Amino acid sequence: MKLASVQIQGRTCFGAIVEGGFIDLSARFAGRCHSLADLLRQDLVHEARRLCAAVQPDHPLTHVEYLPLIPDSGARVFALGVAYKDHLEETGRASQESPSLFTKHRQSLVGHEQPILKPRVSDRFDFEGEIVLVIGKAGRHIPEAEAMSHVAGYSILMDGSVRDYQKHSVTAGKNFDRSSAFGPWMVTADAILDPGAMRLTTTLNGSLMQSTTFERLMWTPAAIVHYVSTFTELQPGDAISTGTPAGVGHRRTPPVFMKAGDRLEVAVSGIGVLANTVQDE
Repeated sequence: MKLASVQIQGRTCFGAIVEGGFIDLSARFAGRCHSLADLLRQDLVHEARRLCAAVQPDHPLTHVEYLPLIPDSGARVFALGVAYKDHLEETGRASQESPSLFTKHRQSLVGHEQPILKPRVSDRFDFEGEIVLVIGKAGRHIPEAEAMSHVAGYSILMDGSVRDYQKHSVTAGKNFDRSSAFGPWMVTADAILDPGAMRLTTTLNGSLMQSTTFERLMWTPAAIVHYVSTFTELQPGDAISTGTPAGVGHRRTPPVFMKAGDRLEVAVSGIGVLANTVQDE
């Protein structure tokens, strides 16, 4: 099942993307839950799946404007800095025993087909395609053997990175307003039978920039969930973006940075395509 946060005629809602359109779960769960994170928090995904199997879409997809997957102000996005060996090698860093993390602020994220903004203060605006773990069950100090039972599903993130600012401040370089994208939806975990086989590709103006499979992570998804849960209690609606593979723009010869008018697409097999165009701030 595909779950998304959207706007329809100016109204913010959440629901399911199905063949033929959008099922408005906000209306059908009115008074019970108010957001996608709330649906996860109350463990209503199975009920939502049964409902969606029995009803027709409420709206055509042409009426849907995608928001960042989890737009709730309290939901957090943790992101791995280096998680694929090929990206570690292209950065020239030494091997590392533990994940390196930063956070993505809500203001830095837009939805599918919304413009991402190239900051006016930099011409070193780079792309990073990533696979996201969406947390569906709370937990602290989660054992690796139980970690995947806390993952509700998978999504896509384009981690827009302002490289010159990132050199002196990771927080700044990774969090310019509307510089990254998250979505278009989450695919529930039951629909991804072999997560390691998911293939991620990033294309810029139709040219392939990145390509990898999820199994090439330096840590398993279970190990990543366990690690993050050691310092904070993970909550339903939290997301962990699992890092990017080799092929980022600033490590190319010559470097490739995004500019206004560019079209960026991050595709993950089994999930879909997160697509955005670039505009000047």
